[in-house]
Amino acid sequence: MQLHHIANRDGRLSAILREDMKLSAGLMNKLKWQDRILVNGQPRHTDFSVKAGDTITVLMDEPEPQYPAEAGELTILYEDDHILAVDKPAGILIHPSRSRDTGTLANLVIGYYQKIGHSGAFHPVTRLDRDTFGIVLLAKSAYAHALLQATPIQKTYHALTYGCPEANEGTIDAPIQRLPLPSLLRQVHPDGKESITKFRVLQRGIVSKLALQPVTGRTHQLRVHCAWMGFPILGDPQYGSAASLSFSRDLPYQQLCARRLDFIHPITGEKLTLESKMDVSAVMTCG
Repeated sequence: MQLHHIANRDGRLSAILREDMKLSAGLMNKLKWQDRILVNGQPRHTDFSVKAGDTITVLMDEPEPQYPAEAGELTILYEDDHILAVDKPAGILIHPSRSRDTGTLANLVIGYYQKIGHSGAFHPVTRLDRDTFGIVLLAKSAYAHALLQATPIQKTYHALTYGCPEANEGTIDAPIQRLPLPSLLRQVHPDGKESITKFRVLQRGIVSKLALQPVTGRTHQLRVHCAWMGFPILGDPQYGSAASLSFSRDLPYQQLCARRLDFIHPITGEKLTLESKMDVSAVMTCG
């Protein structure tokens, strides 16, 4: 991938890269030592003086990751030169770990990139737990990744819960902190970090369907907040109550779906609404 820009003013190369081409400082520093920033076809460092009319080219090709590319089913919801959005099924990890470097979403995406001739690394912008399913937003370059990380993204999840809030909509404002090691779980605690979730009841009953919008992005936030409020997510083995786990014992995964993303494309300026083709189990929304 290459970025091209015709300078419309005189100035220091670093200023034009940062202000006009929206490159982050970290990415500029990485690329300049690899001779991947060119002015009129010649490698230049960021202190170079650019003249109006000069052509600036940034070479964005990235080395492929060390883990293997894999062929497999990949549900693509949206794709352009900079962004890829896919549906992740429940039960698979986003990216490899020290103990496992196959069978993840990253392996499938790299396999897809090889198929279409795209040279790039795996850059997740949104992340999901292994057993949470639905839409995952990916950047196709480090450049797009840096821009998307600075872009406000409204995330909407659907959840099936055991029980229901009394109000039809509202806000959960309860700080979350990690449990003492070696646990990886979280809890609501006064000394925790600010954690805010908006909710709206879509269907009400013994089993209810909620729309959840995390304002903050704490680990396990939606699961912890729902359990703390007394309406745990069905099938959640870590935060579910005894009653909810007994009721949902035949469900293979927790009923939490990343359903929708709303944001402004940081490069084109287009307003995007991306929706998953997946949803929580309709058969359970009874009561």
